[in-house]
Amino acid sequence: MHMEAADCIVIGAGPAGLFCAIHAAAPECRVIILEKNARPGAKLLLAGSGQCNITHDGEIRDFLTHYGNHGRFLRTALMSFSNKDLVEFFYERGLGMETEKNGKIFPSTRKSDDVLEILRDECTKRGVSIRYSEPVQDLIRAGDGFRITTENGEYQARTIVLATGGASYQKTGSTGDGYRLAGALDQPVTERAPALTPVIIREYPFADLAGISFENLPFTVWRSGRKAGTWRGDILFTHTGLSGPGILDASRDIRAGDVIRISFAGDLTRETFAGELTGLVQANGPRLVRTIMAGFPVPDRLLKKILLLSGIPDDLTCAHLTAKQRSLLIACCTEFPLTVDRLGDFSIAMATRGGVALDDVNQKTMESKCVPGLFFAGEVLDIDGDTGGYNLQAAFSTGYCAAMGIRAACNQPPNRSA
Repeated sequence: MHMEAADCIVIGAGPAGLFCAIHAAAPECRVIILEKNARPGAKLLLAGSGQCNITHDGEIRDFLTHYGNHGRFLRTALMSFSNKDLVEFFYERGLGMETEKNGKIFPSTRKSDDVLEILRDECTKRGVSIRYSEPVQDLIRAGDGFRITTENGEYQARTIVLATGGASYQKTGSTGDGYRLAGALDQPVTERAPALTPVIIREYPFADLAGISFENLPFTVWRSGRKAGTWRGDILFTHTGLSGPGILDASRDIRAGDVIRISFAGDLTRETFAGELTGLVQANGPRLVRTIMAGFPVPDRLLKKILLLSGIPDDLTCAHLTAKQRSLLIACCTEFPLTVDRLGDFSIAMATRGGVALDDVNQKTMESKCVPGLFFAGEVLDIDGDTGGYNLQAAFSTGYCAAMGIRAACNQPPNRSA
């Protein structure tokens, strides 16, 4: 087995690892990337259905609210390398960007391959060596640095970057290797679970309405009889439950057994909806209930299902609508309850909740507070962002911050006292 030395070894050739290597490489800092797959950026190529929703428009400070409770940790990274910096990076290398009305930013070619090609080219220009099909088997401390063992040989490095991704989309190679390697070095790692994932509903009543989507609906999540959170976003009916950006973003905070209450009436509160419905019923005795309901912002196919679930036949007139039926109809339209059976697993989740504990990572450099010389970038950290380019931005920004920390470390002599 050969032994090779480098100033920095990056484990993982996804966007975080590639970007970190690009900015860490220098004459005084030799960088090698070890990638388990036969090619880089497997998950990047799937981003935005292959079109690569690379980041989001707007002020970078506004990004901080799109990472659950962990946005504060990312403040320095996002400010150090913002969405505007990212767009400029690719623009300077011949790839323009387009911004959609919803704020999502894509490469003008709409090809993830073009983003990856630029990252690979930059690695080549800066002397970064990428070793493919070389999964890391073992990582240990060795003197002032680290020793890495792979099937092909051994490596020594002064600094290490874990940029292995999370545990989602495992077909791309993201199988949680980074958590294992971090744990072997006694780096704290939090519990992991799927994030940005659909929700499977118990006794789901809308399977026959799969494909219907709703824009910007408010919904709440209840746990053990108490409200656990309030959200708003686009919702999609699937064959087994709920999806769409609003549900995906909220999934990090949803658990099995929770009750999701959706207001299909949009911004109309239960009280307002009840008042308007009662007035219409009283003023339109001979008319059919389904006819007066047409004035509310509830799609026709869904309305038919709600009337059925409320025990209201198609030929029921307002004069014959009972108080019990009216109450159930109001509840179904303004806070329809759906009990969560489970969340989509890692095979379909877009991101991972949990990972390397943030309390033990320097947010300015992405270096471990427990293991000097060990850095992190991307989804291996306990960070999962909303849909819309926030996760890729976090990958690039943390990769950049880690690179700056590594450059500083490479300009210093080894710590002989360790």
